[in-house]
Amino acid sequence: MPTYTVHEPPPRKNETVASPERFVFVRDGFHFWAFLLPPLWFLLKRLWLALILYVVVSVALDFALTRAHVPASWRVIVEVMFALVIGFEAATIQRWTLQRRRWKTLGFVVAEDEELAERRFFGAWTQRAATPIATPPAETAPVYAAPVRRGPPSGSDVIGLFPEPGASR
Repeated sequence: MPTYTVHEPPPRKNETVASPERFVFVRDGFHFWAFLLPPLWFLLKRLWLALILYVVVSVALDFALTRAHVPASWRVIVEVMFALVIGFEAATIQRWTLQRRRWKTLGFVVAEDEELAERRFFGAWTQRAATPIATPPAETAPVYAAPVRRGPPSGSDVIGLFPEPGASR
C-alpha cells in the first residue's frame, strides 16, 4: 500500500498559518512518468534545480561515454539505468525541493490513493486539533540511583563483551 508524506508550505504574507488547501501529498515509490520522461516530469512538478541538475548530469554522462568510446548499446543501458534511478528517487527529489523551499513535513499517511490519504490525514488532524492539550506535570528533581560500588576497580572487573578477564575468545 502506498505511503504519502504530507508537506505544509510556509505561510503567505497575510497568513499566520498556511491554508490546508495548499498542503502537498508526495507518494513514495516508483514514478513511471519520471522514469519515462524525466525533463517533462521535472517541469510539471516545478522542480527547476532538479531539472538543471538532470540536464547537466545527462550531458556529462553522454559526453563521458562518447569520449570513452563506449558502444551505443552500452550507452543506452547506462541511460536507462539513470532513468530508473530518477524513477525510483523522484519522490525524494520532490521532498528535497520542498524542504529547500522551507516547507514543513507534517507526517505520513498510508492509503490506497491520494484522495484517501487526504481524508485520513485531515480526519486525524482535525481530531487532534479538537482534543484539549493536557498541561504537562510540574518538573520534579531527577532521582538518581545510588552507585553499586565505590572505590577503585578490581582486577576481576570486566569491560566489554568478554565474560571473564583474560579468557580466550
